[in-house]
Amino acid sequence: MIKVLHNDTCPICAREVAAYARQADRAGVALHVDGLEQAAEWSLTPDSAARSFRVEQDGQRHEGLEAFRLLWSHLPGWRWLARITGLPGVHWLADRVYRHAAAPVLYALHRRRQRRLDRTH
Repeated sequence: MIKVLHNDTCPICAREVAAYARQADRAGVALHVDGLEQAAEWSLTPDSAARSFRVEQDGQRHEGLEAFRLLWSHLPGWRWLARITGLPGVHWLADRVYRHAAAPVLYALHRRRQRRLDRTH
C-alpha cells in the first residue's frame, strides 16, 4: 500500500491527487490518500504538511520530488516521468524547481486561502 499526504485544501493538489487515485484504482495499485486533517497521524502539523507532498510505502516516508517519483513509478502512464526525473541532471533541476518554486508558491496560495477563510469566520 502507498499512502499519500497532500494539501487537500489546494485545488491544484487535490485535482492532481484525485487523478493519481483514479489511475491507481484502475491499475490495481493500493493507494490511501490523507489530507491535512490527518497530518497528526504523520507526526506533522497541518501547516508543515501543507508545505510539501509526502508518500509512505513499507514504513519509508518520502517528501517532495522523491515522493512524486515513488508514486509515479507505480502508475501506468507516469513511470516514464519517474525514470526521467531520476536522471542526474534532470533530478537536480526537478528537485530544485519543486523545492524552490512549485512548493513555495502552492504553500503561499494555501496561506492566502487560509487567511481569507479566517477573516470570514
